[in-house]
Amino acid sequence: MAQTAALIPVEEYLAHETKPASEYEDGVVRQKPMPTRKHGLIQRRIGQLIDAAAPSLESASEVTVQVRPGKFMVPDLIVQRRDAIQDPYPTEPVHLCIEVLSPTDRTSEAFAKCEEYHAWGVIFTWIVDPENRRAWQFVQGQRPADVPADGYLRADELSIRLGDLFSVLDS
Repeated sequence: MAQTAALIPVEEYLAHETKPASEYEDGVVRQKPMPTRKHGLIQRRIGQLIDAAAPSLESASEVTVQVRPGKFMVPDLIVQRRDAIQDPYPTEPVHLCIEVLSPTDRTSEAFAKCEEYHAWGVIFTWIVDPENRRAWQFVQGQRPADVPADGYLRADELSIRLGDLFSVLDS
């Protein structure tokens, strides 16, 4: 007989210490995969490149977002316009959500998460795979686009060259 997990009230989830490492849907808490060194390096580098490229935008790591009542997700990075910062966590769509794959992540699950961000109203989402040095960008209502190795991840005025991003893995 399968065991069922006890449902957790949303207030308990939001107050819980391990929240950045977990997501919440209708009373069920799901742990995110454990990030690796490459994941951390890429995540930090994306933030640096965004902050340098677009002063009107703010990047932040592991911020909980409420995509609907009863559902909280934790993108690896979010990007908000500085004139529209939501605190302590966004309840309205942000400019960009970014997922960085860990070795145990499934690409199809990351694509599905991007679809959820789009359903929430986020126009731009990116997926970055540090292990294989690949990236995809999504624009709401369009198919995912595989970014070539010499290409750029884009979200309106924001543009990051893939070579600049993955160079952090060469040191």
